[in-house]
Amino acid sequence: MRAVRPIVRRPAPPQSMIEDLGNIDPLHARLYATRGLTKAGELNYELAQLAPVSALENIDAAASLVIANRDERVIVVGDFDVDGATSTALMLRCLREFGFTDVEYLVPNRFEYGYGLTPEIVDVAAGRSPRLLITVDNGVSSIEGVARANELGIPVLVTDHHLPGDELPAATVIVNPNLKGSKFPSRNLAGVGVAFYLMARVGRMLEEAGQNGAAKIPARYLDLVALGTVADVVPLDHNNRVLVQQGLKRMRGGHAVPGIAALLKQSGRSQARCVSTDLGFAVGPRINASGRLEDISVGIECLLTDSVETASEYARVLDQINSERRDIEATMREQAFKYVDQLGEQRWPSCVCVYDSTWHQGIVGLIAARVKERCHRPVIAFARENEHFLKGSARSIQGVHIRDLLEAVATVKPGLIEKFGGHAMAAGLTIAEPALKEFEKAVAVQMQRLYPGADFSGAIVTDGPLPQSALNLGFARSLRDAGPWGSAFPEPVWNGDFAVVEQRTVGENHVKLRVRPAEGGSIMDAIAFNQAGPVYRGVVQLAYKLDVNEFRGIENPQLVVEQIAPLHDNSA
Repeated sequence: MRAVRPIVRRPAPPQSMIEDLGNIDPLHARLYATRGLTKAGELNYELAQLAPVSALENIDAAASLVIANRDERVIVVGDFDVDGATSTALMLRCLREFGFTDVEYLVPNRFEYGYGLTPEIVDVAAGRSPRLLITVDNGVSSIEGVARANELGIPVLVTDHHLPGDELPAATVIVNPNLKGSKFPSRNLAGVGVAFYLMARVGRMLEEAGQNGAAKIPARYLDLVALGTVADVVPLDHNNRVLVQQGLKRMRGGHAVPGIAALLKQSGRSQARCVSTDLGFAVGPRINASGRLEDISVGIECLLTDSVETASEYARVLDQINSERRDIEATMREQAFKYVDQLGEQRWPSCVCVYDSTWHQGIVGLIAARVKERCHRPVIAFARENEHFLKGSARSIQGVHIRDLLEAVATVKPGLIEKFGGHAMAAGLTIAEPALKEFEKAVAVQMQRLYPGADFSGAIVTDGPLPQSALNLGFARSLRDAGPWGSAFPEPVWNGDFAVVEQRTVGENHVKLRVRPAEGGSIMDAIAFNQAGPVYRGVVQLAYKLDVNEFRGIENPQLVVEQIAPLHDNSA
């Protein structure tokens, strides 16, 4: 049986913070206050609440460069994940509606060219004779690629959100809210958020030049912005919550692009009631799978088509690819778990590195995430990129900035890491295969130096017990609608004692329960994913989310259980 993770309750906010949120349900007010909201205006998700487009550095120069090439060939160079796919689709849709006559996209296949605007990708693009290259969700670390474009006389506009290194590429213009010295109030924009801001400025400038309706075009594609923002797991600050909520509003109103609508339908999710978790756990993985195993252009074409029939066919193909991805991941996950379990918890290093020569390099990010959930510490999973190099994907925990950790290793051990980049919680890197052991030692040293007090307990942070009076469909619906929930604005998790009335295993590894609050009340359904094994009797402590389960058109409240902890020796 899995070790029981400690439960830590979020600190109670001052009553004044709750009162400042205005006349709303007290439970909701407490949830918002514990997530850092301090005034009622932060619950206003109208588009007018967005940080001003003009506040993003270099946006005017970037928009002017784009407009100057309206009648020339423009190539958008994307990335092979959901953020990159939505950024690419957004930009192509907007530019074409603006009246640009020759716009194409190019996304490097991760297995042939690797990440970003490499010199090799520039050479491929140059074969199409572009007058402008625009990167989306990449480019800020593409020193050599931009240099190659400059050699060929092709201007490059970089739009990105990744953290820059000490050296910037010599691009014509760079738009990135994380550039050093940036004063933009929302530095958590995803790549698609940066692309949206650029398209919004282009639309406004075209409107001012006499093109009626141009300024309204980008907002039509906020569904793409919402999908990319949620899927990239960027922090949902107020600005990102506005973007996501506006995108969800379009989807619920039946205005999603056909590809998103088809993917929601393919995954059994309701478009009329879709929430951020539907994007993060249903739509996003199906698009990501194409970039992990094959070519992300399948996902991009799904988001670009205006044909409902074509979108449905793409969604079916993406679903098949995702099923294949799950099978590959399951095998790799079993191997990774076996390694860390044999190592033993007492011998887990502060940063766990896992590697197998047979692993698929497109899946290692998922394996890093799964092992992180098991070990509750930063994890880097490696696969063989070619006969000389390993491709690594890192996932981190709160309090450990994984890109800073890699930068520290690169500084102390120059040349040990061939290249790296990323965020606080996720990063990618390349090392030579013989350097793996040295890298493991170096990263452990830097972990101890930078994060000696890192919390490896894997504690489940909850919002405390939920009053029995709130264990109902109405409150479950209100929680669903109180988001958008996501990174840095987490969906509420509750804890409480429940008597187990009934238990059975469903699917391969899931536990279906019927439980009653220990202090009495109505019996409720509960589901615990990937927790089959013990048989629970009597009263247990649950850490759970209160959700709405729909079956055959009927909605009921349901507990989605994160952990089942016996209060006594009542499991077998």
